[in-house]
Amino acid sequence: MDILSLLGIIIAIGGILLGQHLEGGHVGSILQLTAFLIVMGGTIGAVMLNYPMAVFMKALSSAKMVFFNVHVDMKGLIAQIVELSNLSRKQGLLALEGKIKEVQDPLLAKGIQLVVDGTEPPKIREILEVEVEMFEEEYTLAGKVYESLGGYAPTVGILGAVLGLIHVMENLADPSKLGGGIAVAFVATVYGVGSANLLFLPMGGKIKMKAKEMIIAKMMTIEGLVALAQGENPRMIEEKLSSYLPENQREK
Repeated sequence: MDILSLLGIIIAIGGILLGQHLEGGHVGSILQLTAFLIVMGGTIGAVMLNYPMAVFMKALSSAKMVFFNVHVDMKGLIAQIVELSNLSRKQGLLALEGKIKEVQDPLLAKGIQLVVDGTEPPKIREILEVEVEMFEEEYTLAGKVYESLGGYAPTVGILGAVLGLIHVMENLADPSKLGGGIAVAFVATVYGVGSANLLFLPMGGKIKMKAKEMIIAKMMTIEGLVALAQGENPRMIEEKLSSYLPENQREK
């Protein structure tokens, strides 16, 4: 569980509600179902119109990245690649074929197969980097979906405010209905601006950042496979790949 994401949402919403309370207001005044339906329905509908189904569904499935930690065992990957390098030096590259089924990482498994097949190192890099580029593109688009939600929400909030004011103007002769109409108008704006800046835009940013962590691990894997294909010394491979580790994980 990503505690920072949950804590951020709690602090953001809690701060707004606390400020509302200190100003003498109450929570019920900003809980307007009509405004919520206008803003959320309009925003989600606009984004669905803007993106293909595959991209939209990928964005929905990527939401879990915001609330759950994405852990990449980079040290484990390095150890695995070094082990494969030692095996190839002792028994030859063909000995790696028996290890492919034991590998959990699809990119590493594909790379090992390319090495076993005798693919030239530059070609191995080229083939695997295309896969990484496609992976990056998928999560970049997923992040952009949430950024689009953050872009449309304030505008739809203004639309909701205008609709509320229209309702107010239609009931000028009945003062009892004016308060509710004005409340919906302003609350719609709050929902639009609030959801964009407290939820959608931060979610898009976090998805991109966590995807970047996975991409770094994949680039490290490619570097290790190329070094393996070139027959580099296992110790040198370990030193080279350790450069990809965050500073706090590197051995002093």
